[in-house]
Amino acid sequence: MNAYSQGPPKASRGGAYVVALDVGGTAMKGGLVGSSGEVLLTDKRPTPRDEGPLRVVEAIRTFIDDLAKAGQGTPSGVGLAVPGLVTSDTAVYSANIGWKDVPAADFTSLEVPVRLGHDVRTGGLAERVLGAGRAEPDFLFLPIGTGIAGAMIIAGEPYGGSAGWGGEIGHIPVFPEGERCACGQIGCLETYASAASVARRYGERRSRAASVRDLNAQSGVTIDSADAGIAAASAPSAASAPSAASAASAPSAPFAPFAPFAASAEDVVALAMRGDPDASAVWDEALEALSLALASYTLLLDPSSIVIGGGLAEAGPALFEPLAERLEARLTFRPAPPLRRAALGMSAGMLGAALLGWQAAGIPDAGATWALDVLRSPSVP
Repeated sequence: MNAYSQGPPKASRGGAYVVALDVGGTAMKGGLVGSSGEVLLTDKRPTPRDEGPLRVVEAIRTFIDDLAKAGQGTPSGVGLAVPGLVTSDTAVYSANIGWKDVPAADFTSLEVPVRLGHDVRTGGLAERVLGAGRAEPDFLFLPIGTGIAGAMIIAGEPYGGSAGWGGEIGHIPVFPEGERCACGQIGCLETYASAASVARRYGERRSRAASVRDLNAQSGVTIDSADAGIAAASAPSAASAPSAASAASAPSAPFAPFAPFAASAEDVVALAMRGDPDASAVWDEALEALSLALASYTLLLDPSSIVIGGGLAEAGPALFEPLAERLEARLTFRPAPPLRRAALGMSAGMLGAALLGWQAAGIPDAGATWALDVLRSPSVP
């Protein structure tokens, strides 16, 4: 095991365990989980996405094999949470990783049952069985991190839709005249409210203001910072870079394109709470975008609650309180569902993969008696 390893596994009370692996675009989180929910061992490795899909499959096989070797005896099953379109036995397609139609059996050399699940829906499954949605059969699991996705839990089960595309709430257009999203649509929720977008938009706003100040100093002509939109028109953003043809025909910019101003989403929220005007404007738009998308979801599916996870959930009251107020204000004729913080944090995907592993081993109600304090043990990554 590598430096992330949490040490040798403890003995499982049931004498059995599964291998659980949550495969992300940059990192893979794996572990051994016993029949009573005890996390026996955890590990984390980089996802070699830049080396191609075959190399990623090979890395997953090696990781699973190494985890199994660290256990006592043969695992009862393997559960894998992977991105993209997926069925229980095939990783159909992932633009993020690049694979296509990879059978579950290709991910391990072990002669044990294997079950695959969509990464976000697997996290939603974990919150349904083990976490904040434990007593609620219908809720939305909304992890907000680098991007925004959703897991629709309906009648106790994650729902992927007719072809597996269900839950793409991050690409609901909330501002039809807004920025172009990386997906090609205009004004998507993810473009305004993901952690990456909050950081990017604040950096661009600050950099435009800095460019205006520099121009004022150099030319002696005062341009109000409200006119900093000139900079946005003359400098490409991450969301919508101009084509070569449009760049050639565009008028010359009054000053050089701005350099990005580095800040994390956590920084932006903290600055907004202290009254920074640029941070407040960016955070206000993020909250507005979220309230619009969640109001639409609520009116369509009437969830009992909305469980928010991912890195942005760490904002705590700075996110939950104003978002709850805005959502309540939008739903004029009905109450808003409560907003809950995800209970399993960044471990939801790995623990959901453990549930898939036990389901593959023939235990359909795995997790029903697992104690949350066990799952929150320090060994969980």
